[in-house]
Amino acid sequence: EGIYTADPRIVPEARKLREINYDEMLEMASYGAKMQPRSIELGAVYGVPILVASTFSEAPGTLIHAGVNAMEIRNKVRGVVCDLNVARITVLGVPDRPGIAAALFEPLAEAGVSVDVIVQNASTERLTDLSFTIAQTDLPPALKVVEGTAKAVGARGVVSDHRLGKVSIVGTGMLNAPGYAARMFRTLYEAGINIEMITTSEIRITCIVSEDRASDAVRALHRTFQLDQE
Repeated sequence: EGIYTADPRIVPEARKLREINYDEMLEMASYGAKMQPRSIELGAVYGVPILVASTFSEAPGTLIHAGVNAMEIRNKVRGVVCDLNVARITVLGVPDRPGIAAALFEPLAEAGVSVDVIVQNASTERLTDLSFTIAQTDLPPALKVVEGTAKAVGARGVVSDHRLGKVSIVGTGMLNAPGYAARMFRTLYEAGINIEMITTSEIRITCIVSEDRASDAVRALHRTFQLDQE
């Protein structure tokens, strides 16, 4: 019937939002909410408000538009989203010299594989480990490309994991309001959920966690940020 603070199939007490701005909705759609991101981009570019509502009932929906003043909202977190189509590739023992990142990622781009989270460890003895996430569906072709490239640059090896999920909190103003990242990490720790990787934007904090704990993470974060309340 509209856009909810979380997937109601995971969080039964998820609350329907009356309105949300384009930027927040685009981040939610890109990181797990079931809406096509391109449609939101077009709405934002041309200033077209988008109403998301049910085909089967007359219940009020959610209006996506530019007029939402998120800075006046007390709780900066508007929603928690989850994406289970996540795999990670780690290239071990990569020589730490200029041009290596380009040598690894350019062939992936040419193969049509989109890379999301990238983490590089600190160099030790001029060697480093480089990890990045991709869609699970891209893992077989990506591995084929990366294994060839890793051998060419002299890396020690390649390992992968397809049992991961992305859990994100989204909301305008989080960057300028201290404590949101700390609360997210503390919540996951208290739930016994290990964080594999972290990435952020101005209005989003994303943690990569084990696939089988992603739903638990969504429920715990929804409770912590009291998203069931107006």
